[in-house]
Amino acid sequence: MEKFIAGMVLGMAAGALLIAGNNKARALVKKGQEELKQRVDAYIDQKLAELEGGRQSAE
Repeated sequence: MEKFIAGMVLGMAAGALLIAGNNKARALVKKGQEELKQRVDAYIDQKLAELEGGRQSAE
């Protein structure tokens, strides 16, 4: 799932940068990318914490 999300983010970023011709649009795209990356990182961190919690309770 994480690989899919990472691929989706990179694909969206590449496509948006190809389409965005001017600097203002590129700045907005980069800001959106950073926000999306932060959300994905938080999601992955949450899933890893859940996995670690499950392992510790099993021991």
